[in-house]
Amino acid sequence: MLVWSAAATAAPDDEFTTRVTQAKLNEGSLTGPDYQKKLWAKIGNPTTDALKACIASIPNANKAPFTLVADVQKNGSLTRVEVRPTTDVATCLMGKFATWTVPPPPESPVPYPIEVDFTITP
Repeated sequence: MLVWSAAATAAPDDEFTTRVTQAKLNEGSLTGPDYQKKLWAKIGNPTTDALKACIASIPNANKAPFTLVADVQKNGSLTRVEVRPTTDVATCLMGKFATWTVPPPPESPVPYPIEVDFTITP
């Protein structure tokens, strides 16, 4: 079973943490819930499938929780895709995620940061 939960762990002055915080603020904004529905309708199953494929392809895969953050450009392309901590599974998923196109984001902010917290349970 895959569970997404909130658990970013980094220093408050860290750019990664700042981007995660902005993404969480976007989720709670006026346009956030609608965008989240569109986003997850497009990436929900592919994310689960990619995560399972990463775990299956890595001997003794590190299944520690991790956070992914990315910037969505106006055309839906993803840039600055990062994960923390940088485990083997997180890095594998980041590589797959970075190639995807997601729904175009709301007009503001530009770019539009998104984040996903991953917890892998048996």
